[in-house]
Amino acid sequence: MKEQEQLAKLCERLGAPPGQAAVMAAQLLKRAEQIALERGIPREQALEKLLELVVRGHAGEVPEGFVPPPRPPRSSGA
Repeated sequence: MKEQEQLAKLCERLGAPPGQAAVMAAQLLKRAEQIALERGIPREQALEKLLELVVRGHAGEVPEGFVPPPRPPRSSGA
């Protein structure tokens, strides 16, 4: 079984419908590659951290030291 298929199955077990699970798996792999390049770490390590966030987030937990990205400014509808 391919890595993306394994991730999709994990996302399904966490409650995502099959189509959405496949999209989520592709996004996780892409982001893991981006993080690995940005931080100079192995792709597997980046993917491990992302999966930890996904699983803990599903359980309603926030990992220690997690800092969410800043929200974009809201435009005023004037």
